[in-house]
Amino acid sequence: MPTSPPSRPVRVVLAAGLVVVLAVLATWWATRDGEVDPQGVNRFRHHPQHLDPSPLLVAAAKQAGGDGDARRNELLERLAGVPTATWLTPERLPTPAEVGGEVDRVVAAALAADAVPVLVVYGVPERDCTGGQSAGGLDPDAYLPWVEAVADAAAAGPSVVVHEPDALAAAATCGGSGDRVEQLRGAVSALRDAGVTTYVDAGHSAWLPVDETARLLREVGVGSVRGFTTNVSNYQPTDAELAWAERVSQELGGAHYLVDTGRNGAATAAQADWCNPVGQALGQEPGYVDDGSGLDAFVWVKPPAESDGSCHGGPPAGQLWPDRAVELAEAAGW
Repeated sequence: MPTSPPSRPVRVVLAAGLVVVLAVLATWWATRDGEVDPQGVNRFRHHPQHLDPSPLLVAAAKQAGGDGDARRNELLERLAGVPTATWLTPERLPTPAEVGGEVDRVVAAALAADAVPVLVVYGVPERDCTGGQSAGGLDPDAYLPWVEAVADAAAAGPSVVVHEPDALAAAATCGGSGDRVEQLRGAVSALRDAGVTTYVDAGHSAWLPVDETARLLREVGVGSVRGFTTNVSNYQPTDAELAWAERVSQELGGAHYLVDTGRNGAATAAQADWCNPVGQALGQEPGYVDDGSGLDAFVWVKPPAESDGSCHGGPPAGQLWPDRAVELAEAAGW
């Protein structure tokens, strides 16, 4: 016998139950680890990056197994087991309620797994005006409420936010430097005020000079959060990124940083092609770093199995590209 959908009171009770669960888990984490300043702690020191497997990647691995391609199945399964960040975009999650609900889901799963969720805020107005492959973003009036919903939900756990890849480095050409910097500053303040460990994206070593990068980071308030990220969704060599990031850190008085090493395993010199360039490989896997520098961790922010865009034979930006994923893994010696 068919049943009717849950009534509004039932849905409200279920939502309230999730809030209670999140609060209990967050309290347990804080009690066990000690109360900490969200911007003063390296979240990766005691906890791994949260694994939130891509259903499409898992399905592609199963398909390879069903087709009898054991090697492809092995590589895609292994790749699905490496933690990558969760990207929050207005194209997929257009309203504050929707993006807040997705963050609730990820944070609850990460807390239960004793892991750190890495969330990427990617909705700034006139997004990707330089590359064009991921063009979009929110209207200016809708941007801050959307980020505030992310911040409020992310604050329920020991979350890490990577804030707006490429947006700051492209500020001079995207929407006017003043408007873009003001938008980013407001978003950084919202994340800080909510108590979310935040890294502002700084571009990469082959983009802007150290002094200009540091100036822009200061303008959006990087001094009030944990630090910055570099090489997100890019292919610059790790050594170049570390040297450049450390100089930026020194300019900022010792800011901390993360380096995206998901696809730079074959890079030996500055890479000009950022859109599915040929001859690349998976890089160093995610993990905490304690080497006396400003580096907090290597992370995989951009999921390596996703396309950069419709270039070099790829599907649209953000879509799964299993063939390239296998190529990257094999080039890395997997």
